[in-house]
Amino acid sequence: MLININAARCIGIDAESVTVEIDISNGIGIHLVGLADAAVKESLLRTITALNASGFRVPGRKIVINLAPADVHKKGGGYDLPIALGIIAASDQVSLPGLGKYMIMGELGLDGSVRDVPGALPIAELAARKGLSGCILPLGSALQVAEVEGLDIFAVRDIHEALLVLQEEDDPSDLLIFNRAREILAGGTGSGRADGRTGAGPAPCPESAAGPSSRSLRNDALDFADIVGQDGAKRGLEIAAAGGHNVIMVGAPGSGKSSLAKALPGILPPMTKKESIVVSKIYSVAGKAVDEYGLMKRRPFRAPHYSSSLPAILGGGSGDNIMPGEVSLAQSGVLFIDEYMQMPKSVAEALRGPLEDRVVTISRLRSKVQYPASFMLVAAANPCPCGYYGEGERCTCSVGARMNYMSRLSGPVLDRIDLQLWLHSVDPSRLVRRTRREESSAEVSLRVKKARDIQLQRFSALPITTNSEMNSEQLKEFCPLDKDCMDLLEKAMKRMGLSARAYARILKIARTIADLEGKTQIEVSHVSEAISYRFLDKVM
Repeated sequence: MLININAARCIGIDAESVTVEIDISNGIGIHLVGLADAAVKESLLRTITALNASGFRVPGRKIVINLAPADVHKKGGGYDLPIALGIIAASDQVSLPGLGKYMIMGELGLDGSVRDVPGALPIAELAARKGLSGCILPLGSALQVAEVEGLDIFAVRDIHEALLVLQEEDDPSDLLIFNRAREILAGGTGSGRADGRTGAGPAPCPESAAGPSSRSLRNDALDFADIVGQDGAKRGLEIAAAGGHNVIMVGAPGSGKSSLAKALPGILPPMTKKESIVVSKIYSVAGKAVDEYGLMKRRPFRAPHYSSSLPAILGGGSGDNIMPGEVSLAQSGVLFIDEYMQMPKSVAEALRGPLEDRVVTISRLRSKVQYPASFMLVAAANPCPCGYYGEGERCTCSVGARMNYMSRLSGPVLDRIDLQLWLHSVDPSRLVRRTRREESSAEVSLRVKKARDIQLQRFSALPITTNSEMNSEQLKEFCPLDKDCMDLLEKAMKRMGLSARAYARILKIARTIADLEGKTQIEVSHVSEAISYRFLDKVM
């Protein structure tokens, strides 16, 4: 008897169909075909043990398991559950009339329990495109896809719960993800479909299961009110947050660079639905999705060590198993690199592409995967090897040593960084006495959100959301300059030797400053302030 089960594999942040075909006929042996990797081949032993532990038998006949299409590689343990269900159905141990209606994925434990699998969100989106009724997924994976529209998402803990859905004899609504979420919070076993819903569609998000709110999500970030001084740097970060711009902070040790970077997420606005979907898909594919209900609400903040390898930063892997790196995990959020000058030159220079194109393409002999990489780079560095240049007489470095140190920040990378901030040590009297009230992150975030709302309206018909994403044509349309602004910018470019890319960065910054002030037209003061954030061009 031939049985077909809907499954999937992930390529980048998208999924493509895989059909698990099970045939039982006269003969001996279990055969798995279809370019399965080692993890999939090992699933046979897991599956047989799980079936026996769950009270089912493995027929002593010839079992052929085919993962179609046969010319693409399949990896991971996510095919365990569809294989087990296919064997049960093909051997007529249980009638499963609903088997063809659902996308089914899950890794099996030896006791028949079902474990989470990566890529649940792209898999659920594929099920919706194929017109399936829903998905049967492990509980943790199902939590990630609870907001996918048009599907019934069933969260199962073991083989028996999956069978309950597919037999279509009893009401399986207790296993729908929003009921499971209530069950987890109540610490019980569930009491049925409390809201009486019968149709497919996005599950209503239980208030207490929805994960932290935008406000509580930022509680783990530093508050600007806790950082004394550095008003200029705070202003620069406010502009960066308002327009999604890249920043480098240069200053002595202890001047507050890391603290300011960690406080940045607290002033960023909530993600849009579109941004949330893309970020959630990346984390789902990477197997790093958090256990919260529905899509990720929090903007990512990634802080890899400066010694991280090129694959760790850009992404990589062998064969078809290409995983996203830090530039993709920071999508729609912040990528913070401390001690940027200590970063390997090859890795630092490799950031050029993602910073410019906002995507990263990873190519292998037989495959090529593209991941989104639209992030805010926040780099922090000392001004010299000893770290104290510009702090009175404390610097012990020669001019040559300082120039050699700063040359690690190449011109092409510098051109792609919008704001350059120099931080000096805080005045001890202000640090100790704290007589002045520092502005809180909540106050700054209100201004940032207003500026972002202006940009969302401005770019509503375009595939971008922030000023930093504008191309040359959009700069002409949205950043017109009057004669005084053009004269000022022309003089600055000649005096500082700025490149065409730096010119575009200045225009984008000026546009963001105008948005923060609620001005429709870029003024001389906006251009002047934007130029002031390009001091490193003169050093280089």
